[in-house]
Amino acid sequence: MRKFQIKSYTKINLSLRVLKKARKNYHNINSLITFCHPYDLITIQRNKKSFDKIIFTGKFKKGINKKFNTLSKVLILLRENGFLKKQYFNIYVKKNIPHGSGLGGGSSNAAVLLNFLSKKMRLKLNKNLLNKIAKKIGFDVPILLEKKNTIILGNKNKILRIKKKLNLKILIVFPNIICSTKKIYNNNKKFTRSPINFKKYINEEKKLINFIKNEKNDLESTVIKLYPKTKKVINFIKVQRGCYFSRITGSGSACIGIFSDIHSLVLAQKLIRQKFPKYWSAISKTM
Repeated sequence: MRKFQIKSYTKINLSLRVLKKARKNYHNINSLITFCHPYDLITIQRNKKSFDKIIFTGKFKKGINKKFNTLSKVLILLRENGFLKKQYFNIYVKKNIPHGSGLGGGSSNAAVLLNFLSKKMRLKLNKNLLNKIAKKIGFDVPILLEKKNTIILGNKNKILRIKKKLNLKILIVFPNIICSTKKIYNNNKKFTRSPINFKKYINEEKKLINFIKNEKNDLESTVIKLYPKTKKVINFIKVQRGCYFSRITGSGSACIGIFSDIHSLVLAQKLIRQKFPKYWSAISKTM
């Protein structure tokens, strides 16, 4: 049977404001999200068995539940809604995005698989049902259904898609700390009163960078308190030549730096590898 390969990209939170707690321990947030390399590579093929086979390979396969994960949730929820009955798959995932880093690897895997099955299997999934299923898998999954830059608005976490490409140069550093998103949010004490209006800055790169430089991630102080190593990484990135700003992405522990030019970006990664030889790092551009 034919094999298909799909790419599952990294999610970056350039800014993240926690507005308030919502029902069931969820939070309303305000965030500017973009996408970049690296990506997890997912290979999918129908099989003749009566069960799915999901295998994780690659550097960051450790710690992922092989039987119950975001991909298995997609398949379970689709079947609960009457789709893919008597259709089963072999799915191989090469994990290039660090697990538990705040880079949205698991959510991205689920989103691209959901999109792929909806289109390739010609499932009659309308947009509302697609989003409903995505939301049941995880908060980030509806956000990642499209690769457009995204603004999450505070009112019921409404998603606004932006077609404009940001063209930002990014250094990502993962200090080998697996953060629990639930734990970070539960321990967070910082809240922002009202949503930030990113939209008026989005069309000019210089204005956007100047604006985001003064933005923040409300979860950062919690992550630093629980995992002090992250502060050392953030501060080291921040003082590198050409760095506009540095902070954690998502609920951590991955730290990002936005740079003015490729030369500075490459040099910064070299110095990071010298200073923190055991930490994983990547240089990338937003898509």
